[in-house]
Amino acid sequence: MSKVHLLDTVSGNICSLVNAIERVGCEIEWIKSPEDLATAERVIFPGVGNFGHCMQTLSNAGYTEPLKAFINSGKPFMGICVGLQALFTASQESPSTPGLGIIPGTLRLFDSATKSVPHIGWNSAATRGGIERSFYGLCPYSKYYYVHSYAMPVDGGVLAGGWDVATGVYGEEEFVGAIGKGNVFATQFHPEKSGTAGLRVLKAFLNDLCTSPLTDVRVAERAERSGLGGLTRRIIACLDVRTNDQGDLVVTKGDQYDVREKSAEGTSQVRNLGKPVELAKRYFEDGADEITFLNITSFRNCPLADLPMLEILRQTSKTVFVPLTIGGGIKDITDPDGTVHPALEVATLYFKSGADKVSIGTDAVTAAEEYYASGECLSGNTTIETISKAYGNQAVVVSVDPKRVYVASPSATPHTTIKTAFVGPRGEEYCWYQCTIRGGREGRDMDVHQLVRAVEAMGAGEILLNCIDKDGSNSGFDLELIDAVKGTIRIPVIASSGAGVPEHFVEVFEKTGSDAALGAGMVVSSEGVHSSASEGISSREGAVGEGCGGWGGVGERRWTGMVEIREVVIARVQLDICPMAVLPFIPYCGSARVAS
Repeated sequence: MSKVHLLDTVSGNICSLVNAIERVGCEIEWIKSPEDLATAERVIFPGVGNFGHCMQTLSNAGYTEPLKAFINSGKPFMGICVGLQALFTASQESPSTPGLGIIPGTLRLFDSATKSVPHIGWNSAATRGGIERSFYGLCPYSKYYYVHSYAMPVDGGVLAGGWDVATGVYGEEEFVGAIGKGNVFATQFHPEKSGTAGLRVLKAFLNDLCTSPLTDVRVAERAERSGLGGLTRRIIACLDVRTNDQGDLVVTKGDQYDVREKSAEGTSQVRNLGKPVELAKRYFEDGADEITFLNITSFRNCPLADLPMLEILRQTSKTVFVPLTIGGGIKDITDPDGTVHPALEVATLYFKSGADKVSIGTDAVTAAEEYYASGECLSGNTTIETISKAYGNQAVVVSVDPKRVYVASPSATPHTTIKTAFVGPRGEEYCWYQCTIRGGREGRDMDVHQLVRAVEAMGAGEILLNCIDKDGSNSGFDLELIDAVKGTIRIPVIASSGAGVPEHFVEVFEKTGSDAALGAGMVVSSEGVHSSASEGISSREGAVGEGCGGWGGVGERRWTGMVEIREVVIARVQLDICPMAVLPFIPYCGSARVAS
C-alpha cells in the first residue's frame, strides 16, 4: 500500500480527506513537526479559510522554509484549496502576508456585482491546451466542488511559466481550478468532496499518474446560463434528525415544523423515515450535491464530546464524498458538569468529525438584534464572526425561519413589505416576513431583509432560506420570498421548504436566482420506503391543488427520490448540472479506476 504524509495545520474538515485517501487505497502518516518534511516522500497540504491566517500559522509553526525545501526537492506535492493558494506570491485577501512564491501571481476577489460570492458549488476544471490526455485524472466534462471567494485569474503570467492549468469559469471570470508542473500539483476545488470524479484525481496523484488516456473525448462546453459560467445549481438533500420516543436517532419530517404523526386514536409518534447514516449514503449514491443534517434535538444533558451527531458525521464521512452541513446546537454550550464550551469550540469539533459547514439559527437572530441595537457595529464576538474568522465565511450557513405577516399596506408596518400575488385572509395585498427563533415557536420584531443583511455583514457565507408557511405543504417553494432575499444580499441563497414534486425544483431554478434548492421529506416516502434508480420510483397520489407555485393549497402529493429530481431538472431546465450526479455511483474496488 502506498503512503502519503498529510500536513494539517489550518484545515477544518480533515476527516473527509483522510477517508477519501484511505478509500483509494493509500496509507496516511501525519507530519507533526517541520523536521518530518525532510523524510517525507509524498505530501498533501489541505487548507480552508483565510489566506493570511494559513500563511501565518505555517510561519508560526516553523513550516514555511521546510515546506519550500520539500517542494523544491522534486518529491510529489499536492495542495488543496488554500493549499493551492499558498503556492502563489500573494492574495488580495491578506495583502501584507506573502505566499510561498512557488508560482507567480496574486489571487483576487471574485466580482460580486453580477453573481454571488463566495463561489460555492460544482464547476469545471477543464485542461487548457487540448484534451487528448487526462491531467491527474481530470476530465473536461466532469464537475468538482469549489468553495472560495478568492481565485487566481488565468493570465499570461501563469500560462507563460510552463504550468499546466485546468480552469473553471464563474460569470465572466476564468480562474485556475487546478495547476501543475513537475512534482507539484494543486487544486482549488476539494477532491475529497467532489464525489467519484474527485476520488479519481486523488488516486491519480497518489499513483503518479500525471497524464493518462481519456476514456471519453467529449468537449466541455462553457455554459453561459445566467452569466454564471460553468457553475451548477445545487440540489441538496436535507435530513431532519431527532430522537424518537424510544430514544433512537431517526430522520423525521415536519409539517409546519410539527414532526409528530397523529393517529386516529389521538396518540402521536415522531415520524420515522429511516436511519441518518444509511439515508445520507443513499442520497449521495443517487446524486445529491450536498447533504445537510439538521439536529432538532437539544441533548441538553449530554457532554459536548458525547453528542450523538458527532458520531453520525464520523460514520457518514466514511462513505459520503460530497459536502456535509450540520445545523442545530452551534452555540455556546455548558456541559452537565458546568464546563463552558464556546461556539467556536463546538464548531471545531463538528468540523473535525466530518462537517464542512455549520448552520446557525436562533443565535444568528439574537446577534442581528444586537447588531442593530449597537448602530450596526460588529462586536467580533458573535458565533458567526468567530467561526467565519477561523474557518472562512464559506463554512458558515445561517438558517432563516420566516413566516408571512399580512398587512393592508406598506404604511401599516415599519418592516420591509412585498406586494404578493397570494392575498391574505382579509384580502391583504401586502406582507412582510417575520423572523422566528426556537424552531419557529417565537416570532421577533425583525424582518427577513434585516436579518440577512446583518448576518452577511458578520461573515455568513450562505443563507438557508426556509419558510414556515410552506413547510410540509408540498405546494412549491415561496418564490416571492426567495426573490426578495436574493435582491437584498450578494451571498448564495439556498431555497428550502415546500418542495413536493421534482417540478418544484425546475420552477425555483427557472423563476428565481436561487443558488441551490433543498429537499427534505419529499425524497422519502411517508411510510419510510425510499425510492432509487434500481427499484423504480414509487409514488402516492393524493389531493391535487394548484400545482407548482400555488400558495397555501396542497399540490400533487408524490414521494419521489433524488434520481428523479435530477432527471426532471436536467430535462426541463437549461442548467449546467453536474454529470457525476446523474451517473450511478461506482465504488472503488482494489486497483479498479474510480469512475466519474
